[in-house]
Amino acid sequence: MKKPKQECFGGFSFNPFDLLSEEIIFMILDLLNHNPLDKKSFSLVCKSFYAIESKHRRALKPLRQEHLPAILCRYPNITHLDLTLCSRVTDTSLSIISNACASGLRSIDFSRSRLFSTSGLLSLALNCKNLTEIDLSNGTELKDSAMAAVAEAKSLEKLWLARCKSITDMGVGCVAVGCRKLKFICLKWCLGVGDFGVGLIAVKCKHIRYLDLSYLPITTKCLSSVLKLQHLEELVLEGCFGIDDDSLAVLKHGCKSLKSLDVSTCQNLSYDGLSSLISGAEGLQQLTLAHGSPVTSSLADCLKKLSLLQSIKLDGCLITYDGLKTIGNWCVSLRDLSLSKCSGVTDEGLSSVVTKHKDLRKLDITCCRKITDVSIAQITKSCKSLTSLRMESCTLVSRDAFVLIGQQCHLLEELDLTDNEIDDKGLKYISRCSKLSNLKLGICLNVTDEGLIHISRGCSKLIELDLYRSAEITDCGILAIAQGCLDLEMINIAYCKDITDFSLLSLSKCSRLKTLESRGCSLITSLGLTAIAVGCKELTKLDIKKCQNIDDAGMLPLAHFSQNLKQINLSHSSVTDIGLLSLASISCLQNVTILHLKGLTTRGLASALLACGGLTKVKLQAAFRWLLPHRLVEHLEARGCIFQWRDKVLQVELDPKCWKLQLEDPMP
Repeated sequence: MKKPKQECFGGFSFNPFDLLSEEIIFMILDLLNHNPLDKKSFSLVCKSFYAIESKHRRALKPLRQEHLPAILCRYPNITHLDLTLCSRVTDTSLSIISNACASGLRSIDFSRSRLFSTSGLLSLALNCKNLTEIDLSNGTELKDSAMAAVAEAKSLEKLWLARCKSITDMGVGCVAVGCRKLKFICLKWCLGVGDFGVGLIAVKCKHIRYLDLSYLPITTKCLSSVLKLQHLEELVLEGCFGIDDDSLAVLKHGCKSLKSLDVSTCQNLSYDGLSSLISGAEGLQQLTLAHGSPVTSSLADCLKKLSLLQSIKLDGCLITYDGLKTIGNWCVSLRDLSLSKCSGVTDEGLSSVVTKHKDLRKLDITCCRKITDVSIAQITKSCKSLTSLRMESCTLVSRDAFVLIGQQCHLLEELDLTDNEIDDKGLKYISRCSKLSNLKLGICLNVTDEGLIHISRGCSKLIELDLYRSAEITDCGILAIAQGCLDLEMINIAYCKDITDFSLLSLSKCSRLKTLESRGCSLITSLGLTAIAVGCKELTKLDIKKCQNIDDAGMLPLAHFSQNLKQINLSHSSVTDIGLLSLASISCLQNVTILHLKGLTTRGLASALLACGGLTKVKLQAAFRWLLPHRLVEHLEARGCIFQWRDKVLQVELDPKCWKLQLEDPMP
C-alpha cells in the first residue's frame, strides 16, 4: 500500500485519514483478512498506521518463542495466541505471556509445543483471569500436576487434551472441580482416564456441550452420568471398545439435547445397543456409525424415529440392500450421506436412497465399486442441490455418466473423480458447474489438455486441482488453468511426465498459490521453480521429489522470495549442501524431507540443520543417524526438532496403473 497522498491547505499538510475515527479504520482492517501481507503493508505506510494496526491485532501466531517479548510489546490487545509454530515454549515464555496479556488473553494453543512445566501453566492460569480456551493436545509428558494447574483457570470454557496419555482420573478430577464453566472438552486418546474421571466431568461441569471420549477405556458406568447432561449437544465415542449392547441396555432415556453422536469403530455395538443409546435423543441431527456393525434393515429401522436427522456417516460398514432401502424409506430428509468404502452398495440400493432424499447436499460413494451409470443417473436426476460429490474409484461408471453430472448438478463446489474413466467430454459438461472450487482428477488417464481448457473457461472459482498421475496432461492444459483460475491455491501435478518449466512459468501468475506438488516431473528445472518463487509469495508447501533437474540454482530464489514456506520435499533432486544451507533464511521452514541427495555431505547437512532454527521435523536417511555428531542431534532435538530416519532403497518407477503397489509414493 502506498503512503496516503497529503494535500496542502494554507501551507499545512493534510492527511484525509485523519478525519476517520479509529473504529472506522479498524473496520477497514477487518476486511484485510485474506492475505496477511496486506495488513503488514498497511502498518508500513506511516507511523500512525503502524500504531493503529498494533492496536487492532487480536490474534498472533509467532514463529519463535524468543520473539515473544518484542511481539507482545508491539501488540498489547492480543486475545488469541497460537503457539503451534513454537515447538519450544518454556516456563519463562509463559511467564512473559501471563504478564503481558494478564487481562486480555482469552485463548492459547500449545498443541505442538513442549518444554513448559506445571509451574509455567500455573502462572498462566493464575494471571490470565479471563482465559476461556486452552489447547494442550499432544502433551504426552503432561502429568496430573499440570491438570491441577489448569484447574486454576476458573473461567475456562474449552479444554483440548487429545493424546495427553499420562493424565489420569485424578488430573481430570482436578479440572472438573476447578473449571465448573467448561462447555467443550476433548479427552481423545487420554488412555489413563476412565469411568471415574469422565463421571466427575459429567457431575461437576453441568454446562458441557461438546465431549470427545474417543478411545477411552470407559463403560456404561460413566455414560449414565454423561447422558444426564442437560446441555450436551455433541458426543464422540469413537473406538470405545468397552461399550457394548449389554452395558447400554439400561440407557433407555438417552439425552434430549444431543444433536451429534459418533460411535464409529465401536465393534461391540449393534442394533440393540444403538437403539438404547438413541432412544431419547429425538433431536439428533448428525450420526456417525463408521466401521461398525453391518447396516441391516433392523438397524436402519431403529433410526427412523430421528425426525431431525440430517447427516449419517456409514463409512466402511457392510450395508445390505434392505438396509439401504429402509434408509430410503425414512421420512426425514438427509442433507449429508457418506457411504465411503461400504461393501454391499449396489445400484438398486443406492437408487432407493437418492430418489427419496432429494435434498442431499453432500454424497460420498468413494470405492463403491459395484455402482454403475444407473446410480449416477438417479443421483443427478434426484439430487440437483448437491454441493459435494466424492466418487473416487467407482470403476464401473462409464465415461458417458459424467456428462450427466455437468448437466444436472450445477451447484457443485467439491467433486472427487480420482481413478475414474472420465474424459474430456465429461469435463466439458462439468465445466458448467461454475461454483466448483475443489476438483480431483488424479489417475484419470483419459483426461487431456482439452478437458482442462473447458474447466478453465467455466470454473473460474477453482481453488484446488488434483491431477496426480493424469499422464496425458501437458503444459497447454496447465497454461489454461493458470489463466482461467487466478485464485488457485493448490495444484498437484505429480508424475505428469510431460510437464515442463512452461507450466511453472504459467502457474507463477497465480499469486495465491500455497501448495505445489510436482513430484516426479523430471522435465522441470530450477528456471521454473524460480518463477514460482518470485510470483507465488504465499507458497507454504512444495514437493519437488524426483525432480532431478532442480538444483541449487532453484533454492537460492526460493530462499529469497518464499518466506512463507513451511514444508519442502527435496528427495532425489540435485540439491547440494549449498542449496540446502540457503534455505536457512526462511524463518517459517519447519518440515524438510531430504532423502537420497547425492550432493549432500555430512558436514553440509550438519551446517544446514544448525542454521535452520525453526525446524520441527526432518526426514533423513538412516545412515546419517550415525554420521551426524551425536551432540548436534541432541541439540536439535532439545530445540524442538523431531528426526524421522528412513532406510528406503531406490525403487524402479512402476506403470501408473500399478500405483497402488508402489509403497514409497502412495497417492496423496
